[in-house]
Amino acid sequence: MPTVVRCRRVVCLLDGYPALAGVDLDVEDGEVVVLTGPNGAGKTTLLRLLAGLVPPARGEVVVLGHDLVADRRAHRHLIGFVGHDPGVYDDLTVAENLRLRARLLGAARERVDGALARAGLETCTAVPAGRLSAGQRRRLALAGAWLADAPLVLLDEPHAALDADGRARLDAWLAEAVAGGRTVLVATHEPDRLRGVRAREVVMVGGQTRVTAGTGR
Repeated sequence: MPTVVRCRRVVCLLDGYPALAGVDLDVEDGEVVVLTGPNGAGKTTLLRLLAGLVPPARGEVVVLGHDLVADRRAHRHLIGFVGHDPGVYDDLTVAENLRLRARLLGAARERVDGALARAGLETCTAVPAGRLSAGQRRRLALAGAWLADAPLVLLDEPHAALDADGRARLDAWLAEAVAGGRTVLVATHEPDRLRGVRAREVVMVGGQTRVTAGTGR
């Protein structure tokens, strides 16, 4: 299988501190990887690095064939990323946020309605994002990732702030994404949420990948 993510001896500095201190990781096409570990282990930084949001200081990072040391932005249209910050425009409505994202992605406008329905946001399409609850903002961020329909999905604590319905919708989408052969990396403190998905667990400690193990069914 083709390698979607390749990291070798990757160091990433945040305010001079090595948030990643020599990460080695390979993720194959269609694989699901669950990143676990204590707070401050580097899970969020690794996902942000793979999404092209922070630069590597040293090492080799190749994502979907793109060398992120040379250009960390060229692959962004191939990434569905949901981080701690939902990355929405507070002064735009729910529908306007998704329509803008659709234009940036070159996605068909009719996909917006499908993403809204999948996220359960049909009743608040005209509400400015700044007036949404934390859970609704998370749903909007996830709707943006669903809209992208990208081959690589990066999720940072995706179940956080979601109610039971939102979590069920997310779980259903994850199962669908895996069945469709997408490559998924999830950083989580709730690995049990992914027990129904055949996945590989990578434990991070001190900015490094320490343990790799099989999980899921």
